[in-house]
Amino acid sequence: MPVMTHLLGAAATLALTAGGALADPALIFDLGGKFDKSFNEAAFNGAQRWKAETGGSYKELEMQSEAQREQALRRLAETGANPIVMTGFAFGDVLNTIAPDYPDTKFAIIDAVVDQPNVRSVVFHEEQGSYLVGMMAAMASKTGTVGFVGGMDIPLIRKFACGYVQGAKAANPEVKVIQNMTGTTPAAWADPVKGGELAKAQIAQGADVIYAAAGSTGLGVLQAATDEGILSIGVDSNQNHLHPGKVLTSMIKRVDISVYEAFTAGAALETGMIAMDLAKDGVGYALDEHNAALVTPEMKAAVDAAAARIVAGEVTVHDYMTDNTCPVN
Repeated sequence: MPVMTHLLGAAATLALTAGGALADPALIFDLGGKFDKSFNEAAFNGAQRWKAETGGSYKELEMQSEAQREQALRRLAETGANPIVMTGFAFGDVLNTIAPDYPDTKFAIIDAVVDQPNVRSVVFHEEQGSYLVGMMAAMASKTGTVGFVGGMDIPLIRKFACGYVQGAKAANPEVKVIQNMTGTTPAAWADPVKGGELAKAQIAQGADVIYAAAGSTGLGVLQAATDEGILSIGVDSNQNHLHPGKVLTSMIKRVDISVYEAFTAGAALETGMIAMDLAKDGVGYALDEHNAALVTPEMKAAVDAAAARIVAGEVTVHDYMTDNTCPVN
């Protein structure tokens, strides 16, 4: 793919010459784009916070195709970037291959576990945060039917969906949950038109609250929900402000903190696996001026009580990825 290789080379040159110092950290965004208002943008916000607080500079690359992963990682490692942080499980196999070639470089990967001595693996208990917004969806629903639109059909997104259904059923055992995935390839993260179509199909079946866990595809879900006069639930970043008064809440996944902490640690980054859960404020739900009128005191009390029980170990939310099954549908 000579054209894509050339484009990557040009993008890398622009990004890598911006920093100057050899020890600059680096961030590689996954498909869907840096400004997806969701997962990648959360990572960007963490890097920007570090830059603002330290006055430092960092290198960055945006993925344009699957074929670029190895070249991008090697290019950054060879410039001396340290640590190198990447967003997304899809970097897992490539990083597992590359990490041993650069033993003096620290890497951090979000949403995957790579068992190498110079890699920090950051995973999240998305099922816990999804449980909370599922409760809220069921309590807000007037039809007794809520929806879920996922991005790429992978166990990680099934994990979001399963947590959501468990929470919804906890709040209302009779609630109906309609689930759709956008696709089976990485293109599923960046198809807001398809996201909107799936949302409208769910609305036609009675859904009046829809949770999107689909990268920038989710922007189409939120827009369709607003257009059709129902509520939506955002993901990863706080998306309440995108449609004020129309987004019930957002399931926040603190990717920003993970990037910020990795950049702050620099070359001294501790490796191994880190699991971010409710107890560590790694996941949660968003409440602000944009959705305060939508979240009743009863909803907040119920969700906060459930969160406390989860943290205390009194309630266990099943993690789909432990056995690729969900106890509720």
